[in-house]
Amino acid sequence: MILEGNPAMSRLEGRVALVTGAGRGLGCGIAKTLAGAGVKVCATDVDEAEMEASFGGMETGGTGLLHLPLDVTDPEMFDDVVHRVVDEWGRLDVLVHAAVIMPLITFEETSHAAWWGEVIINLGGLFNGAKAVWDLMKAQGGGHIMSVASLSSFHGFANEVAYCVGKHGQEGFTKSLSIEAKPHNIAINAIGPGKRIKPSGVTVAEAAEAPEDVRSTWTDPTDLGKAFVWLASQPPDRFSGLCFNAAKIVDTIAAEGWEFEFAPEKVTSAPEDMKSRWEWYATQSGRGY
Repeated sequence: MILEGNPAMSRLEGRVALVTGAGRGLGCGIAKTLAGAGVKVCATDVDEAEMEASFGGMETGGTGLLHLPLDVTDPEMFDDVVHRVVDEWGRLDVLVHAAVIMPLITFEETSHAAWWGEVIINLGGLFNGAKAVWDLMKAQGGGHIMSVASLSSFHGFANEVAYCVGKHGQEGFTKSLSIEAKPHNIAINAIGPGKRIKPSGVTVAEAAEAPEDVRSTWTDPTDLGKAFVWLASQPPDRFSGLCFNAAKIVDTIAAEGWEFEFAPEKVTSAPEDMKSRWEWYATQSGRGY
């Protein structure tokens, strides 16, 4: 376990997480790192072959890891997966929405189907997930809902109009829902990788066959997964409505340990944005920075 002997470990004891888009890439790394921290994890993806490639042969069910098919655009399927998790482990404390597609195409090449397909996975999947866990987390007395941010959450890029809109939308969702979630002790946050990772369109098989000089530029997603473990170990009422940088958090943990003294500069590359968000959050929710 990656937190063996650490005080934060006790806060994760008995906790349960559901990760979407876990068949490959960052979502897979997050799921494996949470499991390595002792969290019971349900890893999900629409691509069952990728799930089998990433998790086949690993511990399942009562031993701490499930991997289930999930199309995040289908709210009924999302509800069913959440119910399966609760039937298995009795609760659900953390939802990480990492499912996404990233078609690098121009606006002129973007069809209506491609546009809505991107938006409903990236942004709609977050909405469907939050809806599926909302009443459960309220009844439990709290929880964490996390999405995956990127530079496209804040900047525009050519050939990414649908992807950028989805990521920008996730930030609006985070800022707004965090205010409504506060009375229920539910934290709503986003975490960007902060370092180069394998492109989401590259399959597990393709990644294994990629040249070493290419693979060496990709950060190990299980390393970045430590940032999600750190945030999941925090009380839900400590941070909400914010966007974190996984690389910053991981570097801070390496330098100062898991129980480091918090400062915005240690967890984000945009500390002024974080301070501004928290100040606005305080005016809406009554909680100071």
